[in-house]
Parts: sequence; structure tokens; C-alpha cells
Amino acid sequence: MSRVLITGGASGLGLALATAMLARGDEVLVGDLAEERPDSVPEGAAYLRLNVRIQQDWDAALADVRERWGGLDLLVNNAGVATGGRIDVEAFADWERVIDINLLGVVRGCQTFVPLLKEQGSGRIVNVASLAGLVHGPAMSSYNAAKAGVVALSETLRFELAPFGIAVNVVCPSFFRTNLHTSLQGKDEEMEKTAARLITKAGASADDIAAKVLRGIEKDRPVILTDRQGYAAYAAKRFARPLYDRAFGKGAQALARRVAR
Repeated sequence: MSRVLITGGASGLGLALATAMLARGDEVLVGDLAEERPDSVPEGAAYLRLNVRIQQDWDAALADVRERWGGLDLLVNNAGVATGGRIDVEAFADWERVIDINLLGVVRGCQTFVPLLKEQGSGRIVNVASLAGLVHGPAMSSYNAAKAGVVALSETLRFELAPFGIAVNVVCPSFFRTNLHTSLQGKDEEMEKTAARLITKAGASADDIAAKVLRGIEKDRPVILTDRQGYAAYAAKRFARPLYDRAFGKGAQALARRVAR
């Protein structure tokens, strides 16, 4: 049984992870934006308001965990938003928003809880990035950059924290069905329509991804890929770069023709 804190745990992958972890007997604390406990939070999970952009909320989460359990076994930095847009269309404010939530939100979580994990001499941090952190297609520069930062941070901390008994994993799923598209609010409406379609029409559900994440954690995979598309794209980038470049080049050409009409 593990003591688990999940950010963004009231919906999407965070909710699926909370449900799966409760089912296996873990104690789960869900953090999310609502002041009052959302109806979606599963029975058996505790809840607290946690805006990952606000350090005071992180401080309150740490105090809650210390009082509730006296320690923490697993921090899941899952909270995030979707963005999409061409570099000359997407507003700089959208860049600031996605970096602050998707990257700096993870940094704040790690900075807040690493001292506790070091005190214990044990623990695990799981950072939810995206396949976009490994494979960088066109018209997604802000999202790609934020998620690539999460991948880099996670690899850094995996080495840095191992001497203290702390494990670190990063999750890089491709598109799956979730409510992530509801966080889209940028200026590039054409690209956001495409992103919303890819999310809502995806074959895998959040529950499917959560099950694979748990298996990846059990095997302590540094980078947890969750689907064939992700394995294929990442392998192409590493081992068949001309094929990778050709595929994304064609995608960029098709995008340019579509938006020029």
C-alpha cells in the first residue's frame, strides 16, 4: 500500500490513476482546482484544492500530507493543459500559461516534496509529460517545449535523486480520450480544432493509459510509453531519422496548404 498525491486528479488521466490506485489498496489524495470536492473524485480518496501555479497551495499540500500520513510514497505530477498553434499565430500569453502549468507546475511539485522524500530516504516521483515531449511535430511548439522540459527534468532528477532512494519516471502517452481539449483557449483556432479532434477520436481511454502507467511504474521504466504509435514514432526518430523527417515534413506541407486556403 502506497501513500499517493495526484495533481489534476479530478478528471482525465489523473482520475483514472486515482481510481486504479485505490482499487489496488493505495491511500490517495487528489489535488485539483475546485474549492469544494468535485463529484468525480472517487469514494475513498481524500481531496484538497491544489493549483499547481501557486506555491502556497503546494505548501498546504505538503502540510496536509505530513499531518495526514507523516510521509509520502508517490507524487504524481499530472496536472496539465493542452495548447496548439503556429509560432506566428499563438500568443505569447499562451506560451506563458502552458510553461507555468505544464512545466513549472511540475518543478514546484518536485521542489516542494523532494525534501520530505530525502528525509524518508525513499519515495517516487512520476511526472506526466507526453509523446510530444519526445517527438516534436509542427504547430505545437509551446506544448512540445513544455513537455520536452518535463522529460529533461525527469531524466535529470532520476540521476540526481537516486542516491537518496528516490525513483523518478516520466510518462509519455500519445493521444487518448480525455477532457484535455477543454483546456484549449489559444488564438490559433485551426490548430486547436485539429488537437481537439485527435483527443476526442483517439482509440485509447484514460483507463487504458492508467493501467499501462502502473505497469511501467512497477517495472521502473525511466520513460513510460503507452501505445504503439508512441513506440513507433520515438523509434523512428532515434533509428530511422530520414523516415521521421519525411513524415513530419509531409505533415507540415499539408498543414501549410490547408491554412492557406
